[in-house]
Amino acid sequence: MKERSLGQQEPYMKAPRVTLDQWRTLQAVVDHGGFAQAADALHRSQSSVSYTVARMQEQLGVPLLRIDGRKAVLTEAGSVLLRRSRQLVKQASQLEDLAHHMEQGWEAEVRLVVDAAYPSARLVRALSAFMPQSRGCRVRLREEVLSGVEEVLQDGIADLAISAVSIPGYLGNELSAVEFVAVAHPEHPLHRLGRELNFQDLESQLQVVIRDSGRAQPRDVGWLGAEQRWTVGSLATAATFVGSGLGFAWLPRHLIERELRDGVLKPLPMDKGGSRHPLFYLYSNKDKTLGPATQILIELLRNFDTAPLDVPFAAPAQA
Repeated sequence: MKERSLGQQEPYMKAPRVTLDQWRTLQAVVDHGGFAQAADALHRSQSSVSYTVARMQEQLGVPLLRIDGRKAVLTEAGSVLLRRSRQLVKQASQLEDLAHHMEQGWEAEVRLVVDAAYPSARLVRALSAFMPQSRGCRVRLREEVLSGVEEVLQDGIADLAISAVSIPGYLGNELSAVEFVAVAHPEHPLHRLGRELNFQDLESQLQVVIRDSGRAQPRDVGWLGAEQRWTVGSLATAATFVGSGLGFAWLPRHLIERELRDGVLKPLPMDKGGSRHPLFYLYSNKDKTLGPATQILIELLRNFDTAPLDVPFAAPAQA
């Protein structure tokens, strides 16, 4: 392998010979139907427009236009290049807009960490509504479990956090509760008892629990009285295990609606504690000033938190 000495730089990408202004000029000639019309639209002289396009063809070494009667018509190569140039010019304009918005305090990115048990359908609605207002601001979404959300927020890695865990030192906006249901496969021994169940009935059965993704002080949440316990890394894996007849678990109802409907999972007939409704909260990074994009996203997350999960979602039309 060829070695490079310290300080030796990788070669830079070759600078383009054609400028964005030249591509814009070509687009104007095509879109407005000729050199004179393009000159009027660009508030330039016709000779300046003609020279710009001629210079482009010379620099590229490819004919872009041919004269058909009195009208300039794209060549096959010109058609391909013009089509690609439109995206290039659009991206450059968006980059300039983003720089302008950043100068005004608009964030380039909002980092959101969410507990995996929170309904993703509500996130989709909120983020879809955010897109047309984002002004190019990106959202970086991260999923954690239990105290993993708390650690990411406290480490300053997130701007916003959604969690059912009470995070010390933070005041959160109250969101809705998420229902967790005790379930097992319909043929599980607990269902075969054919009666109302108590916690003593669960003690001898295998319980499937979700691993806390936090590292510093992982938490055990909920009833953990079973003598046998398997720990898995995700709610989806837990649902698969329980749906295959391996143990029982408390799982978010919104994640297992199909399995309940199809009879793959069945709620346990508990005398008490068969369902739980932990409240979720929306926290923000207290060590960082919230920019306008973050504030808009907070409002949307709160508004769509109460949206029904069973209503079909229609994505907004893209501009």
